[in-house]
Amino acid sequence: MTTIEALRIFTPATVTFLIGIGITPILTHFLYAYKMWKPKAGKVALDGTPAETFNRLHETKEVGTPRFGGIVVWMSVLITATLLSLLGAFYPEAFGQLAFISRNQTWVPLVAFIAGALVGLFDDLFEVQGKRGLRLRVRLLFVASVALLCAWWFYAKLGVTAISIPFDGQLSLGIWFIPCFILVALFVYAGGVIDGIDGLAGGVFSSIFAAYAGIAFFQHQMDIAALCAAVTGGTLAFLWFNIPPARFYLSETGTMGLSLLLTAVAFLTDTLGGGKGVAVLPIIALPLVATVASNILQVLWKKLLKRKLLRIAPLHHHFEALGWPPYKVTMRYWIVGVLCAIIGMSVALV
Repeated sequence: MTTIEALRIFTPATVTFLIGIGITPILTHFLYAYKMWKPKAGKVALDGTPAETFNRLHETKEVGTPRFGGIVVWMSVLITATLLSLLGAFYPEAFGQLAFISRNQTWVPLVAFIAGALVGLFDDLFEVQGKRGLRLRVRLLFVASVALLCAWWFYAKLGVTAISIPFDGQLSLGIWFIPCFILVALFVYAGGVIDGIDGLAGGVFSSIFAAYAGIAFFQHQMDIAALCAAVTGGTLAFLWFNIPPARFYLSETGTMGLSLLLTAVAFLTDTLGGGKGVAVLPIIALPLVATVASNILQVLWKKLLKRKLLRIAPLHHHFEALGWPPYKVTMRYWIVGVLCAIIGMSVALV
């Protein structure tokens, strides 16, 4: 690793972290001044019934803690990307190699990131106004639509028709690459409900994007690596203020944007980069996979066997219901997340 290569990774991460730390006091002043939280506590389970266990565990937390924490992540990333691009344009000799906005690597993930963040922002606004917010099917339709556009770009413009399989070459999908991309995006987005305990989502997403920064770096896709490093810095800034007691929640404006960005990055670090970015996604993002799987199993168990598999889904809330303190659940998820990131990186680089 040369000095300039190291700077291309660590500079965006550091700048984004510092900007995130800097803008948070302004954001939180606004959020608390205008009481930007749900006016009424309570959550509905996947089957439409009141989530009694969840409401008992979190009845004092949902009201009084603002949403919109994801703004810290995407705004700090945008400011950093714009700042480094301007510095690179005006001072190319000193800063030219630090700019990471590029048409061939980062335009697609950045557009998906911001599109998801803005739609999530509208959903959060509806929630704090006491409205129902965007229906789940509307949010899923939006995620699928953005994924469709990204998949079309990969397929039609970049000629991607396959995904890599560890130790076994490539799996050719042809036109089926497009629905594969959409399904991955929906699955990752479904894992966003991990944003349910103070500090949990921030720690999990930071380790995931740090892993993909490493994968892209070793593939010499430096702009993608820098973008992932910047997102890592932004999530760590969010996490700084989200450790118990949380100052705000990541909410939809964070999870929707990060989910779409993660999907695009996984495919960019796959066959395009000569790697296995998609195949290792379930390993690196195992906490998200466990979240989705526990929800699916809970619904199936109740429909088929007429009883619950878990006390409450998703899995992290089940551990709370068993009596684990929230901080213990969070820190153990962090440990698992870091280990999965290391293992996933190792497999991706074989």
